[in-house]
Amino acid sequence: MPNPHLSIADEVQAAIATGSAERCSGVAERVASLFIASAGNMDVEQHALFADVFERLVNTIELRALADVGARIALAELSAQLAPVPQTPVTVIRRLAHHDDIAVAGPVLSESPRLSNDDLIEIAGSCGERHLIAIAGRWWLQEVVTDALLARRFPSVSRKLMKNPGARISAAGFSIILAQAAGDPELAIATGIRADLPAALRRALLQGASEAVKTRLLASAPPHLYEEIRGAIASATADTDRDMSRCRDFGGAKLTIGQLRQSGKLNEAMLFDFARQRRYTETIAAIAELAKCSIELVRPLMQSLRSDGILVPCKAAGLSWTTVAAILDSRFVSGATKPDELTKLKAKYLELTLDEATRLIKLWNVRAGSSASGA
Repeated sequence: MPNPHLSIADEVQAAIATGSAERCSGVAERVASLFIASAGNMDVEQHALFADVFERLVNTIELRALADVGARIALAELSAQLAPVPQTPVTVIRRLAHHDDIAVAGPVLSESPRLSNDDLIEIAGSCGERHLIAIAGRWWLQEVVTDALLARRFPSVSRKLMKNPGARISAAGFSIILAQAAGDPELAIATGIRADLPAALRRALLQGASEAVKTRLLASAPPHLYEEIRGAIASATADTDRDMSRCRDFGGAKLTIGQLRQSGKLNEAMLFDFARQRRYTETIAAIAELAKCSIELVRPLMQSLRSDGILVPCKAAGLSWTTVAAILDSRFVSGATKPDELTKLKAKYLELTLDEATRLIKLWNVRAGSSASGA
């Protein structure tokens, strides 16, 4: 218990002299309370005195903190007390902000107005992930700081920034986030509903998004962005359709498949790998070879917005449903086929017989030949 006969200054000196972490912690709490109560009315000399006192107290507590859990807790509590105070000595704030223990550094990193952009950029480049997450939660961040945070490429930091409306993001920063969002649905949704995401980047995000992400994104859209996001989804879908319909060079794919056939390595497992890797031309060429039909027959079936047509050459090739599902998912860059549609397609595929598929392939080949002759 503090001695009422001693002044605060005497108590500080006595606590530092004894080196007692517990005593220093108690004194630090009293000094912090006194400082906060009078910070707005201090002159330069008084402010410098408090700065020196805080430095000495923090140093003494830190020396004991390695072996004393109570000392670490006391330092974290002091950090939380001083973090929101705009008059807190900047030397103390910087020292706390660089502390290895995030419980100590966190309050200052996320809240203190005494940290400059240069301070935040330096910490973003030198400290660990949890320190960066704390910075990413600050109520206001300029682009130079968010660029420094994103340069470390921690997905957790990107998610924190996307959920922080006060974080300003540069075009370069959004590019980093979009690359991460390709494999992170939660990040994709948080990014997609940002009001400051440029329209072109929103379309780019949606072009690579799965149908599930698009659905969740539209459901999460704030009212003022709903129509814009719905339009971006429609535009991305149209871009995908055009991408799948454009002329492709199958020369390399034909050569690859021919070599695999001659070496005896062309089989269902190889086709499955092509589909999983979204190697579009090789997938079509392999289906055509295994189904004993032409690329010109398979290609429009792959490009069609209807999915049941491609089931025919797959059945003629004797493929398992696992491989067929991979082929269906590889058709569009927008992602996987919807689960309910996949269930219906599986039922159709299982009902389709090998004889029926073979007859249809022969019929389509005859029709294709007749059309070519007529032309």
